[in-house]
Amino acid sequence: MSRLDMKRPFLPVRIAVLTVSDTRTPETDRSGDILASRIAGAGHIVAARAIVPDDARQIAATLSGWIADEHVDVVISTGGTGVTGRDVTPEAFGQVIEKRIEGFGELFRMLSYQKIGTSTIQSRALAGVAGGTYLFALPGSSGAVKDGWDDILVWQLDSRHVPCNFVELMPRLREHLAPGPDAGHGH
Repeated sequence: MSRLDMKRPFLPVRIAVLTVSDTRTPETDRSGDILASRIAGAGHIVAARAIVPDDARQIAATLSGWIADEHVDVVISTGGTGVTGRDVTPEAFGQVIEKRIEGFGELFRMLSYQKIGTSTIQSRALAGVAGGTYLFALPGSSGAVKDGWDDILVWQLDSRHVPCNFVELMPRLREHLAPGPDAGHGH
């Protein structure tokens, strides 16, 4: 179903990769490595990378820093989307998201169901927009990262994808932050 219009220009996107884990290190962050490799392989820029523990405050602070960074267009996290007590990535994302992209989690679970069956119900993958930055939360398994990137994000973050894609909307994501034509005129 995904189709590229090769007459359109490819526009590289600056993507930050956030690994949420109490145990992973730069040497053992297989899911983060897979994601970063796929981002670069698709022609995008890995703008930043971090590993933070399963702590909602620290996750939200990292997200907020990247949302405020003009050199980051997209944040993709891996980890912390399950249902255990330490899985707090969705709650942290909820602290910063201005608009949810409901279809991302729905589509992720639909595609995941084809591979792992009903076990996909344990994933709370989600997406949204904040401050003009796209935010995507994927589960921490390498399979989930591959599925989220290969089946959804590689297409939606490609400016050539038709009939529509997230990249073409990027210039308009901050419309609500700009003063309108009647600003300061008492209307």
